[in-house]
Amino acid sequence: MSMTLLHARYQILQTIRIPIAVIGSAFFPAASMLFFVVPATGDDPAGATYATASMVVFAVMISNLFGHGVGVAEDRAQPWDPYTRTLPVGPWPKFGGRLISGLVMMLVSLAPVVVIAAVATPARISAVGFAAAVGVVVLVSLPFSLMGLAIGYLLPTKAALAVVQVVFFPIAFAGGLLSAPGKAPGFIETIAPYVPSRGAVELMWAAVGDFRPSTTSLIVFVLWSVVLAALAVFAYRRDEGRRFR
Repeated sequence: MSMTLLHARYQILQTIRIPIAVIGSAFFPAASMLFFVVPATGDDPAGATYATASMVVFAVMISNLFGHGVGVAEDRAQPWDPYTRTLPVGPWPKFGGRLISGLVMMLVSLAPVVVIAAVATPARISAVGFAAAVGVVVLVSLPFSLMGLAIGYLLPTKAALAVVQVVFFPIAFAGGLLSAPGKAPGFIETIAPYVPSRGAVELMWAAVGDFRPSTTSLIVFVLWSVVLAALAVFAYRRDEGRRFR
């Protein structure tokens, strides 16, 4: 555990030493709140709360897909990465450290979204609901963290950046993140339960309001998490086998 925390500390320090990396991960969700959510919510507290929950999942996806997908690919190109692979500690401390550091940076990137919702919209949530939402944020980040890790270990930096950009918005749109609960176009409502973003946003809606998640969405969310975990481990071992055999 101490080695895992050491790797996490290293990754966090590496990120915050480049402030634009932190600012960039928080900018797009905050800008989306300002330009799309704030003008549209009016005096509807429930609608504003659900829209904020959707933007939180949006930020979770951005932070983890770009942070892990592009970040891991960049790290693999540095001489420090192959050196750490030679140390007699196994892959799990480094793997776990990346997940922890990604979680910390994700929570930092969510702060502007929460502040904007509190001061510029009628969104309201109880202390219990807020605590539940924080726990759900950690849970729903899992498949996107694993997806980012898989992309980062499978592809070089330029390819990883392109793939993240290509897959990010379709997953967000197909999951109904850009619509209120039950208000997405018909074809989106049909396909939404089968993408991981839908289960994630339904769990967030349930945490902040009176919403009951679909059983199908939750089952698919778990299946995506399991498959992406296996893919991330495969990608790590494939990269290790190619570079260190």
